[in-house]
Amino acid sequence: MREKTLTHLTDSGVHMVDVGDKPIVRRTATARGKINLKASTIDLIKKEEIKKGNVLTTAQIAAIGAVKSTHHLIPLCHSLKITGVEADFDVGVDVIEMEVSVRSDGKTGVEMEALTGVSIGLLTIWDMVKSVEKDENGQYPSTNISDIIVVRKEKK
Repeated sequence: MREKTLTHLTDSGVHMVDVGDKPIVRRTATARGKINLKASTIDLIKKEEIKKGNVLTTAQIAAIGAVKSTHHLIPLCHSLKITGVEADFDVGVDVIEMEVSVRSDGKTGVEMEALTGVSIGLLTIWDMVKSVEKDENGQYPSTNISDIIVVRKEKK
């Protein structure tokens, strides 16, 4: 009979960073991304004629909820006390750029929260407009999400 060997799981290299000794600091982060859509879809969004409702307001609400839920979605993120979130849009002819800014008074940064807010906000836009973005084969040749980045991170 072979001898079984046990692996000590705490040596796996995965752990949540201990920030207990760090000072509480005002932290802000801003992330940005964009979704490319058909010009006709952008027109429907501007006229508030998308069947599911107001696209940009729904995306704002989704982004704020995502910011607050980041620690549930990304395994090693800390649960943070978020003190403020702004989600704004710049609507072009065939693109919507979204920017999410997050503030917290805490011991760790909020860049993952800002990135999560932008990602979920843009996915919400896609979900709300997918019926008018599909081609005759049910594909999305004009639709894509890109350029999700942290544009600013500060501690004060």
